[in-house]
This record gives sequence, structure tokens and C-alpha cells, in this order.
Amino acid sequence: MNEKKDTIFRRLYESFAPKGLPSDDRGRMRMVVDTLVLHLHPTKVPAQTLRLTYTWGLGGLAGMLFMLLGITGIMLEMNYTPSPSRAYLDILTLRSNIWFGDLIRNMHHWSANLMIVVAFLHLLRVFFTGGHRLPRAANWIIGLTMFILVLGANFTGYLLPWDQLAYWAITVGTSIVTYVPIIGDYLSRLILGGVEVGPSTLLNFYALHISLIPVLIVILMSYHFWRVRKDGGLTIPKKPDEKEEQKIERVTTIPHLVRKELVYALVWFAALLFWSMFVPAPLEEIANPEISPNPAKAPWYFLGIQELLLHFHPFFGAILIPAMALAFLFLLPFYDLETESIGVYFRSKKGKILSLIATGMSILLVPMWIILDEFILNWTAWLPGWHSIISNGLIPSALVLLGLILVDDMIHRIFKTTFEERILFIFVFLLIAFMILTIVGIFLRGPGMGLYLPWEILVTH
Repeated sequence: MNEKKDTIFRRLYESFAPKGLPSDDRGRMRMVVDTLVLHLHPTKVPAQTLRLTYTWGLGGLAGMLFMLLGITGIMLEMNYTPSPSRAYLDILTLRSNIWFGDLIRNMHHWSANLMIVVAFLHLLRVFFTGGHRLPRAANWIIGLTMFILVLGANFTGYLLPWDQLAYWAITVGTSIVTYVPIIGDYLSRLILGGVEVGPSTLLNFYALHISLIPVLIVILMSYHFWRVRKDGGLTIPKKPDEKEEQKIERVTTIPHLVRKELVYALVWFAALLFWSMFVPAPLEEIANPEISPNPAKAPWYFLGIQELLLHFHPFFGAILIPAMALAFLFLLPFYDLETESIGVYFRSKKGKILSLIATGMSILLVPMWIILDEFILNWTAWLPGWHSIISNGLIPSALVLLGLILVDDMIHRIFKTTFEERILFIFVFLLIAFMILTIVGIFLRGPGMGLYLPWEILVTH
């Protein structure tokens, strides 16, 4: 049965070579394809890494989405003018007067949003299997950098339709930059090309979206894939005896891995195409700087940070806390050094239990804190003579940090956790906390950024 599958795949694989070529030329074409594939993958890979439930194909899916975004982006670029007087009209023309224009825009929009989710899940998969640890630290750092660039690509592309949703989302999103100490206003003017979102902003974002950011992603992605290949493929669980390394079953990349990747990519492409045929990319009325929507929200992937701004002083919510989170992630390989659990999801059985406990505690404590801060806590009113950066920044931040330390200490005492298990617990707790903040920002914040139930928000609209 496997031989039959391999024969079918080989025929499909050989179809990349044009039928009209002589046999020698077809052989050369196949050699070119083989060489390209083996530049991205090792010649052989551990058989267990072919299981979908181990990798979920997230890295390859991110690469496929990036190529799809490049192709659809070039098509859109041919029918777009980065000018406030033309941008919105070009989108309308694209939707109504160009064959398959609306479908291409939908594919581009949903692929971009999916890529954020896929890249995020890929980083989580790497962390939960210990793939971020030395000697793969450089690839972890590159992966984080690429994720930030993916967010930047989505953020710069968000403005291009020049509708109300885009204009005010970018206005809110870029206002976060002003809270950077000393250079915040300068950075804001540099990004916007002025003091507010305008023609220069649209041109800046367009240039970043189609040139600088994609080029940086291509460079980093090329090194990222090469580094994975250089390291012998994906991480796998370490054997108790290093001599048992010889017993690890390895299979050839062609056809075993490539066959799975091709089928996986086709399934996801079909799903995206189907979704894009029936779910249009959002487009509101043309941007109007005089009329602000209520509420005005940043793009969904920044709503966790916008939610923090409602609970902390802007310097803490927009700058210090996100900066500390990024530092925690970038430096992770240099203090999470345990190698025995590499390749094992959640480190161990105890790690799985700790992750479930961290998830439950975060689901319980974070909403309680949000409700308390929304309706009861009012540090600024309680400490009227204090500077807001202390009363609404330092004090609540210190209390939250103290609470996290106490929770970590309690878990350590009860479960006798190791250092790597404590890192896992804190990571999962903070991860779920940020996801809750994002969900609250998306679904539970209504007019005036007040806290509403979802059906109450629908009524207000």
C-alpha cells in the first residue's frame, strides 16, 4: 500500500517538469526541484516528526501563507494607489469592476490574519517542546523577530483600504508609541509623517508594507529554514542513552515529508479559498477624521495592549509591561537551560498538570481582576496627591507582580517544581492572561471602552 502511495506521489511530483521536455531535461528539472526541497529540509528526518500532532505543520503553513500573501499582494498592488483621494476608490473598483478582484482581496486579508495566528501557535509549539533551548537559541530569537515583523506587516497593511475602520484603528495603534519616554513624540511623527494620520502616513505604511518588511521576512525566513536544516530537522525527545541515538528511525524527506507537506498545503489552500469566497474582508465607509467611532479600537492583535492601558498608566501598560514580556521571551533560551525534556510536550506529566492549573488559575483570577479594576479599584481617586505614574502605574503593577510571585511560590511548595517547571507555569499563566485581555478587548468593550456583555454591545450598534 505504501509503495502504491509513493508511486502516485512520485508521478505528481514529476509533473512539475513540463511534459514536452526530453527525458534528460525532465531529469534535470526533477533534480532542480529535489535540490530546492533539500535546501529547505535535511535529506532524512526522524519518522516521529512526521506525525501531524507533533508539529501541526505550523512552520510550513506559515511559509505557504507568506508566499500566498506575496502573490495576492502583487495582484492587489497593480490596482492600488497609495493616496487618500484614490485608495478607497481603488478598493471599490477592485471589488466591483475587476475579475476576481474581491476574491483576491479576501484571500489576502484572511491569509494575513491567519498568518498571525499560525506564527503565534508555531512559537508556542516550539516553546512547549523545548525547541527554543541551546543550541537553537538563535533560531528562537529569529522566530520571535519574524513574528514581530508579521505583526508590522499586518499593521501597515491595515491602513491601506483607507476606510473608517482602518483610519481609527491606526490612529489608536500609533498613539501607543507616544508613551515611549523622551523619544515617543519623535517616533510618532516619524511613523505618521506628521502629527496625525494623513497622506504621508498612508505612503509610509504602503512603502513599509510592500518593500522593507517583506524583504526582512524573506531574509530571516531563509536563514530560519537553513538553520533548522543545519540542526538536523525538528527537535525530538532525547534518549536516556546517547548510544540509542542510532536507533532513531529516519526516513527520506522525498517523498515521505514532502508528500505530507503538499497534501497539507493543498487542504489549507482549499479551506482559505472556500472561506474567502463566502466571507468578505471588512470595508466600512471612507475614512473621516472628523467622525470618530465609539469605541475606537486598535487592530485585534493589539487589543490586549489596549486593554492594559485601561488598567495601568500608559507608560506601564503600553511600554514597560510589553517590553518586559518581550525581554522574557528573547532571553528565554539563556536561563531555561534544561535539555533532558527537549522534544517532550509540556516537559513531563507534572508539566501538563501544572499547565492545566496555570490555565485554570488565570481564567479565574484575571477576569476577577478586570472586574475589580473596572468597578471598585480607583487608585488615582484614592491617592489624589500622588503622581498618576505611581498611583495608577507603579502601585498596581507591584501588586500584580507580588500576586504572581505568591502564586508561583505556592505552586512550588505544593508540587516541588523544578526551575523549568516554574518557567512553564509562569509562561502559561501569563499567556492565558494576555489571551483573556485580548478577548475582553475584542468582544466585551463597547461605547466609551466600557465593559459590556456581548449582546449589550450589539444593541448599542
